[in-house]
Amino acid sequence: MTNNNSPIAVEGVPFIAVAGGLTLLCAAIHWQAAAICLLAITLFIVFFFRNPRRNTPADERAVIAPADGVIVYLGPASEEHLAQECLKISIFMSVFNVHINRAPLTGTVVDAFHVSGKFLDVRDERATFENERSGIVLETVDKARIVVVQVAGLVARRIVCYLRTGDSIERGQRYGLIRFGSRLDVYLPPGTDLKVKMGDKTVSGETILGYLA
Repeated sequence: MTNNNSPIAVEGVPFIAVAGGLTLLCAAIHWQAAAICLLAITLFIVFFFRNPRRNTPADERAVIAPADGVIVYLGPASEEHLAQECLKISIFMSVFNVHINRAPLTGTVVDAFHVSGKFLDVRDERATFENERSGIVLETVDKARIVVVQVAGLVARRIVCYLRTGDSIERGQRYGLIRFGSRLDVYLPPGTDLKVKMGDKTVSGETILGYLA
């Protein structure tokens, strides 16, 4: 699985290399103002693609937040890959959040999908159905299923998901990212004992969203 150990997400290396190279070039030709601006940009890119370690709770029934951010929706919803009404939690990631996404449960990917679409602001309710998105359906050993969807946004136009149908993954393991701000939607089965509320901040790999029934 990509990005399990490196302190910087590998997808960020080309951006850091270009910005850093331009910084050195400007410094070498004594364009001090440009060099200072480019250094600030380089440091921000390093900050954006940081890949910290997280301590994932041990309880196997716990559903873990797949993203750092703020909960902007929590309530009933429909999801075509789950043949029932479910509970939906949407987590908004700003450009200042860690953008590595982590598996909320240990399980097997029974379906993976990608839908091309628009790039509306992810806080717009139309984004759920109209924006470009990539999702996985995770099934636990007890046959419980959840869906996790990475939603592209106004600025975030690059979704990365390492998982394919048939892959297995552990809770808290890194599985993808979205570049430059976006949203993660988690669809849970009815009866899930929720432990978060609207406006709560989440920490990917650590915050418990709820417990499966």
